[in-house]
Amino acid sequence: MRAFLDDEFLLESAVASDLYHRVAAPLPIIDYHCHLSPQLMAEDHRFRSITELWLDGDHYKWRAMRSDGVPERYCTGDAPDWEKFEAWARTVPHTVRNPQYHWTHMELRRPFGIRDLLSPATARSVYDRCNARLQEDGFTAMSLLRGFRVAVVCTTDDPVDSLDAHRALAARPDPDTRVYPTWRPDRALAIDDPAGFNSYLAKLEEASGVAIGGSFAALLDAFTARHDAFHQMGCRASDHGLETMASAPWEDAEVAGTFERVRA
Repeated sequence: MRAFLDDEFLLESAVASDLYHRVAAPLPIIDYHCHLSPQLMAEDHRFRSITELWLDGDHYKWRAMRSDGVPERYCTGDAPDWEKFEAWARTVPHTVRNPQYHWTHMELRRPFGIRDLLSPATARSVYDRCNARLQEDGFTAMSLLRGFRVAVVCTTDDPVDSLDAHRALAARPDPDTRVYPTWRPDRALAIDDPAGFNSYLAKLEEASGVAIGGSFAALLDAFTARHDAFHQMGCRASDHGLETMASAPWEDAEVAGTFERVRA
């Protein structure tokens, strides 16, 4: 029986092994979709603990913990870092046959060099060793990306988001990792929640400098202004998380009328 997560993990033939180790593994990573924070990258943030690095923004881990009966306080709440990590360690053995089990242990091995299986029995040791490594020079946000030879990162950005962090990242001389925004305008279609939609448009007005009022044409102008700003920051990709792709015949006047009613 092969060892768990050996160097041939997922490589089921000699051809696969050769292609991965000789061709793919040495190549730089181009990550065109992620949920990394541009602000943390601009600051070259040093993480206070493995909990901040792993759990503060990972909705996949939160989902697994909730499914395992973990109270929300240990997912997105105010529980101390160690208690959140301990709750995740209790959940991990129950994720066997889910990719999260493999991801967790692959991430422990690289870059932390930890080969233990995470469980309640190993949680404290793993937590302390990870936190010790996070104090080393190679474990800041940008250092981790360089260590994995990440050449390009595309973050997930709403049209109303400030691009200040991206400006700071773009101003770095000869960066090892280039960071660009992607265009994620999902909230522009959320007219089923008029209060939330109008609150969003207030932010869009502020970000774009365009007074929208009840004009659908002005709404398009505002999005165009933000789209141009994203383009100037190197954005060349859009990212859409739509649950349905509705399609129906429409006229300009009908769309404008619907927009006016939502804005009323």
